[in-house]
Amino acid sequence: MSISERLASLAIVLPRPPSPVGNFTPAVRTGNLLFISGLAPADAEGRPIVGKVGADFTAEEAQGFARLVGINLLSVIDAELGGLDRVSRVVKLLGMVNATPDFTRHPFVIDGCSNLFGEVFPHLGRHARSAVGVASLPFGIPVEIEAVIEFRD
Repeated sequence: MSISERLASLAIVLPRPPSPVGNFTPAVRTGNLLFISGLAPADAEGRPIVGKVGADFTAEEAQGFARLVGINLLSVIDAELGGLDRVSRVVKLLGMVNATPDFTRHPFVIDGCSNLFGEVFPHLGRHARSAVGVASLPFGIPVEIEAVIEFRD
């Protein structure tokens, strides 16, 4: 099954890749690695979701936001590589959670993205990962995730 067929079976439609909000590029290729800049969750109209996990959002809601970020990451990968079937390995994710000082479920939140990648790339999606809590993120977003992807020509 191709990745496009798998996305359709999961009822996932990739949005347009988000535009950078600063002086950086969405992704950089070096050798056979694609480094994807950190992305945020957005609502159906493309506006960033804002708020702090543990105060404004539950861990479960934040996990859903991490899944949305994963879909945005997939859209960047697809645009940069000309198709998701070129992915040969999900190498690493770095997930940051804008959370209250007492919140400790950062890995659970970032599982939203990790689980998505496992569904989309069943044999290629297991990856190294860091999940950290931070005091704030740009524009007050609750989650930001970046990725390193290996690809084939």
